[in-house]
Amino acid sequence: MKTKYIVGLIVVVIIGLIIFKLAANKSKLSEKEKPTQDSVVRIPVKVSAVKEELQEINLKKTGNLAPFKEAKVLSTVGGTILELRFKLGDHVTEGQILAVMDTRLMQLDLQKAQTNAAKLRRDLNNYTELLQGQAATQEKVDEIRQNYLDATNQVSQVKKQIADAAIKAPTSGTIADKPLEQGVFANAGAEIATIVNLSQAKVQLNLTETEVYQARQGQQVKITTDVYPGQVFNGKITFISPQADETHNYRIEILADNKESSLLRSGTFVYADFSRKTTQKVLSIPRESLTESIKDASVYVVENNVVRQKAIKTGIEMGDMIQVISGLNKGEIVVTSGQINLKDGSQISISK
Repeated sequence: MKTKYIVGLIVVVIIGLIIFKLAANKSKLSEKEKPTQDSVVRIPVKVSAVKEELQEINLKKTGNLAPFKEAKVLSTVGGTILELRFKLGDHVTEGQILAVMDTRLMQLDLQKAQTNAAKLRRDLNNYTELLQGQAATQEKVDEIRQNYLDATNQVSQVKKQIADAAIKAPTSGTIADKPLEQGVFANAGAEIATIVNLSQAKVQLNLTETEVYQARQGQQVKITTDVYPGQVFNGKITFISPQADETHNYRIEILADNKESSLLRSGTFVYADFSRKTTQKVLSIPRESLTESIKDASVYVVENNVVRQKAIKTGIEMGDMIQVISGLNKGEIVVTSGQINLKDGSQISISK
């Protein structure tokens, strides 16, 4: 009996241990199955605060030169080019004859038109006399008079065509293009040459919305270029566009004196220094904070370890920093590194 009791006790203990082990394993499995409170992956980022500071803003922009004047020399009549009185690179003056067209067919047309006009003039005289003797009607005289006027207009038109066959330069400048050669046939309206006038240098550039209000018509601007280091070309603003383009930029034009000794040619890159330094309080963030281009600028703002994407409007660049015109307030925290892994609402951890 004692042995049976001991064996039974051992069996009970073993069963109890098994039940305890199973219960413990079940508890562990339940714990593993419970969602952890911090199971969301936090993306490491670096951040910076929006700063407000005094900045000395110097407006200096890059632009390119366009011709002061550029004119296409066109043929006003069709015909063979008998003479081309210029070569590429020649300097021509306004009114100078550049090309002469063949006018032989027009001369024949002129003779026909003059003969017809002379005949109608005689008819008009004859019928006017007959009308005075009541041998012709007023309607017939009026008809001949109208025909005569039409004929004289035709003579004038052909004479003008012959005069236009001597093609003149519409402006002074340098021949920059010569698409046709002597002896070829040119239709009316065909391009004979292109004249570029470089007597003045015209600088074209774009200003942002913030910058355009710092410029004014007639303002003096210093023009420099890498082509002529150390030389300054004095210019003046002659045009400020009243309308922004699709990128919210405003086109302006500056005319500067061109120097024979150091001629600025069309297409050259130049720097326009507006010489207007102002000190003002500006909000700024690191340039690397932007998630899009300056045109569609946006940043990630940190709020309680969660990021929110905000669209902002930017101004001038100041080295590695960029001005914020609207969309952010002083002291807000923006992400400067790690944006590629973020989306609106992502949880983050701030790296040092």
